Amino acid sequence: MKQLITWHWISAAVSLATMLLFAITGITLNHAASIAATPVVTTGKATVPPRLMRLLAAPHAADAPLPDAIAAELAPLLHLDAHGKPAEWSDDDVYVAMPGPGRDAWISIARATGAATSEITDRGWIAWANDLHKGRNTGAVWFWFIDLFAAACVLFSLTGLLLLQLHARRRPLTWPLVAFSLALPLILAVVFIH
Repeated sequence: MKQLITWHWISAAVSLATMLLFAITGITLNHAASIAATPVVTTGKATVPPRLMRLLAAPHAADAPLPDAIAAELAPLLHLDAHGKPAEWSDDDVYVAMPGPGRDAWISIARATGAATSEITDRGWIAWANDLHKGRNTGAVWFWFIDLFAAACVLFSLTGLLLLQLHARRRPLTWPLVAFSLALPLILAVVFIH
């Protein structure tokens, strides 16, 4: 009993803040059409210096990143760090997509002239939180964090179920409420989702 309570409160404490985030973003995702958002678009222009133009002319694999020297030169000018990001190389230009949670961003460089343009579209903090909920453009660390959080939630739920079983004799509504928690989403899904 003590071990069960310990695992229950530890899993609750570990998952509390993220569970709140996921519950709140569940509401914002469900009502996305009614939440007004005005994306902020920032554009930029720069030119690759002549000393680095040879790096654009050299042959590259179709998804090779920008050369480090070019990425470093453009980062402070365009406010985007393309270092190590896969790029799309064509005969005419190089395109680097850099989406992130709550934003889209890209850099395009003309291979013949070195003219670089960029665009950052910031969709706001609600979009940022919603993208965290979905794991959209969040990277490997967040991917694994969501899995660990889900495991903590499963542990919290299972230890809660076992605690309910231990206390059910003194609480007659326990099993009808547990059955209701199982039946309600199933009934709603079968009856209303087509």
